[in-house]
Amino acid sequence: MYRSRSARSPNLREPDIRLAESDKIEGAGGWDALEWTKIDPVARPVPIGVKQFLLADEYVVVEGYGVVLVNTDDAGTLFVTNFRLLFLSEGSRDIIALGTVPLATIEKFQKIVMKLPSGQRQPEKTGSQRLLQIIGKDMRIIVFGFRPRTKQRRAVYDALLRCARPTRLWDLYAFAGGHSRFSNTNPKVRLLNEYCRLLGMGFCQASIRAIEDGSFTLSNEYWRISSVNSNYTMSPTYPFALLLPKSISDDKVLQACTFRARCRLPAITWCDRGTGAVLARSSQPLVGLMMNMRSNADENLVAALCTQTAGEKRRKLYIADARPRKNALANGAMGGGSESSANYFQSEIVFFGIDNIHAMRESLGRLRDYLDTHGTTSSDGMSSFLRHGGWSWGGGNLSSMSASVSTLGDTGWLIHVQTVLAGSAWIAARVALESASVLVHCSDGWDRTTQLVSLASLLLDPYYRTIKGFQALVEKDWLAFGHPFSDRLGMPTISGSGNMPFELSRQASTGSLPSSPMRQVSGSSSSQAQNSSHAQNQNSPIFLQWVDCVAQLLRMYPFAFEFSSAFLVDLLDCMLSCRFGNFLCNSEKEREQAGISDACGCLYMYLAELRASEGSSHAHYNLFYDPLKHDGPLLPPAAALAPTVWPQFHLRWACPSEAQGGEVEAECRKLTRKFSELQRAKEAAETRLNEISVTVESLVTELRNEKLVSTSARDAVKRASKETATIKRAVQSLGFNVYFSVDGDCNVCIESNPTEIPQRSVCSVSTTNSNGSVHGSEKSDLSEPVTVMQDDVSDNPLIQVCESLCPMHSRDSGCRWPNPGCAKFRSQFVGLKANFDAFDRLPIYDNYFGT
Repeated sequence: MYRSRSARSPNLREPDIRLAESDKIEGAGGWDALEWTKIDPVARPVPIGVKQFLLADEYVVVEGYGVVLVNTDDAGTLFVTNFRLLFLSEGSRDIIALGTVPLATIEKFQKIVMKLPSGQRQPEKTGSQRLLQIIGKDMRIIVFGFRPRTKQRRAVYDALLRCARPTRLWDLYAFAGGHSRFSNTNPKVRLLNEYCRLLGMGFCQASIRAIEDGSFTLSNEYWRISSVNSNYTMSPTYPFALLLPKSISDDKVLQACTFRARCRLPAITWCDRGTGAVLARSSQPLVGLMMNMRSNADENLVAALCTQTAGEKRRKLYIADARPRKNALANGAMGGGSESSANYFQSEIVFFGIDNIHAMRESLGRLRDYLDTHGTTSSDGMSSFLRHGGWSWGGGNLSSMSASVSTLGDTGWLIHVQTVLAGSAWIAARVALESASVLVHCSDGWDRTTQLVSLASLLLDPYYRTIKGFQALVEKDWLAFGHPFSDRLGMPTISGSGNMPFELSRQASTGSLPSSPMRQVSGSSSSQAQNSSHAQNQNSPIFLQWVDCVAQLLRMYPFAFEFSSAFLVDLLDCMLSCRFGNFLCNSEKEREQAGISDACGCLYMYLAELRASEGSSHAHYNLFYDPLKHDGPLLPPAAALAPTVWPQFHLRWACPSEAQGGEVEAECRKLTRKFSELQRAKEAAETRLNEISVTVESLVTELRNEKLVSTSARDAVKRASKETATIKRAVQSLGFNVYFSVDGDCNVCIESNPTEIPQRSVCSVSTTNSNGSVHGSEKSDLSEPVTVMQDDVSDNPLIQVCESLCPMHSRDSGCRWPNPGCAKFRSQFVGLKANFDAFDRLPIYDNYFGT
């Protein structure tokens, strides 16, 4: 099966670990290929390889071997854990995302028994198929097939009855997983920080201590943070801190709250510090059937929302009722209703006509059936047009396309999305263009009201279009102001269990697999039991629909949002799975009583950890985000509010190839990742270049020092050469010849003919006979150098010659040289270590040679 990135569930983002060869189950990748005789109905120990797929504190409750995922005809093993259904493929020995679904994401499940016609299967495989259908809140409908007489379907079904809808809140996996790894700050602190930002006091940082001692009641010129509901005594579904007009005291607030349903009085949710315009929310007023009930305190509080403008002119007030007008009138029979513009000065009442939670639930069910019918992974495995050569999303014959579009329109989902978008855009335009204040409400003020005010705030404030700001928006308007997530998701609350699932009626044996089991029951209302449970069923995809609206805006304004569609999909998956505690319970009060923030992990920290693994190239970041391009309000024209099916979420299970959405974005992300790699390589090269530059500079410094040393040595050699020349001249003046060899040795020779210069470094000593003839050695190579004799120096003829030639020597007084013996054979002079200081100390009347 094609597996796109968007098809991966965030709770499955674990290391890619496959089963060991020993853990392989029998069978090979399809219904017909399974060897049913080898399937053991008795429970077996969980393979060791499966444990490596499990999350922290996740354990297997029951398992089924030889199970077939009918959607894709994959055979494998189905595990029911305390957190999810985990399906491991036999062929790839890896997790199949389509067959792996968190238990909290399962909306319904049912057993189906289908008889196969004879001849369609082999004789030993004929008979009834045991099917288990799973209907998810995330747009998937999947069917698992079990072979008869294995009793595995019964075991899996009973496990789902026990685990899919726990009776107690603390039985959810979010409490078992713990919070140590994904802990975060207290949500109350984050709410106060957002209030301070709205008041223009971003420098103020809230703390737990400020909450405990009540010192968080800050204010500016127009508005203040009130602690009137700090103990949730005024309204248990409102936050502990409220943003209210500064001119209204807490006593007046307490009087006004009784005029609104569930005491959800008008409170400011967003304000414009520049113009003074505000966006406020509340529940319906209790005007009664005749619409004649009034409250002075409520009227004064609403009037205080309209502060004076710069020209001392009172600004206009719009009261936006999210309901259809007829629904508002019908609520009047039960004590509710809508305001009268005559009772609220300079006001205008507008109805947006958004349907209730039951209409949204049924619309999403029809959309899910439509996608399952026309997708590539149909739950019946047969009826998909795409799998059997029919028309596709991108083309086909006109009649088929027209029928498909008509069916999509009949679901009503896109119409509902467009209605919410249009109402939010209208509210944002009134605040941005007219500087008017807008009060939004529906019946209870926690479903349609939350959709409108949060989407309008997203259009007005660029901060909410960042990842950090989007988190603050969700926590303020959805969590703090009491959207009942547990009721809408069918989860248990702190006071008791939620909406328990009901088993759909078993399908009759028709001889062949129906087009889709879900399509036969989801839209029908003939059953009296279904009619009776319709009003009691509080499940509704309100938050999912709002995120769908955000995705539509992201498509219209690709440069305005820091986050991408992948971020929105992962946020929805975390919310639907109940893996973290952020969206548990129905109000801030209930989450505080249950200790959610201390006992459960935070999904925002989990998503932040995912982004940290890849940095700015992560799929959560929008590659086209340009904060300077849309640094003000987004005011889409009416013609642009034409929503389409959100491919990244709606089509990821039915048509995974279409869920990629835009190939341009995928290619751009690939190029961005390549650019990041090149950037890192460039930085590494620059670092290496800097290191080499430092090394070269060090070598240059050493070379410069060596050059200085060489210059000093050269100067020393020159001085030594001059000194040597001086010594040589001095010695030659005494009648000696001095010769230097190549290796630096010096020899002194005494010759009768001073003009002759020997050619060798070793001189020959010549003497003159009485007849005047000169005798030397027989061979020049055997010439004898002058050496120092230790014995009988006085008889040495060389010394006699030296004494006869030295003018400073006298036989009576001895040597007249300053250092006695310097001219002797043993002296420094003859030994070529002349004492130059002796020359300097000679008297000027002394001469070197006598007359």
